[in-house]
Amino acid sequence: MRVICKTLFCFMLCGTHQASAQSPVPSATGRVIDASLGYSYISHQDSLSNRVGLSGADASFTMGINPRLAVRADLGYARAANVLGSGRHSDVLSYMAGPVFYLTTHRHFVTYLHGLVGAARVTGPIFINGGGLPAGGFANEFAWAAGGGAEYWITDSMAIRTGADYLRTEYFDPSQALRGQNNIRTTVSMVFFLGKVSRGRH
Repeated sequence: MRVICKTLFCFMLCGTHQASAQSPVPSATGRVIDASLGYSYISHQDSLSNRVGLSGADASFTMGINPRLAVRADLGYARAANVLGSGRHSDVLSYMAGPVFYLTTHRHFVTYLHGLVGAARVTGPIFINGGGLPAGGFANEFAWAAGGGAEYWITDSMAIRTGADYLRTEYFDPSQALRGQNNIRTTVSMVFFLGKVSRGRH
């Protein structure tokens, strides 16, 4: 009887060890934090509703809340010189923040949508009614952006992020009244993940 009990006890230990070995390793539950820096291009609407190409940089800081949701702060700057031969430059400095929603999360590839609100300081020539040399000015007004993109993981701590946004800013029209501007912004950035994280944000 004692031998039988010992044998059953050994089988129970082996079974428990096997079940433990086959159990999936739980995914990381810590928040994912990343910082990015990269290139930005804006198809910008000037005071005459012409399109002007602005080039510059974009930086962001993102803190994950859960695998599907994060909060992002974004700072962007883009500039073009001698806009439409006016001798004046035009630039857009935007600073916004908002939620990020992750649509798909794979081991090497993540897609997302985001919505950002904040403000943008816009400068450039103002082609006033009646002709003459364009005036220069700046406006620091409410701005927002909506768009999405993808991240491709290079390593466990680094990825490439591409994105495209509709960016809404405000600037002066030829009557020198503020009006909305319709801009398209594209970005390509290197992303650096802070701390130990799992790929695919799982």
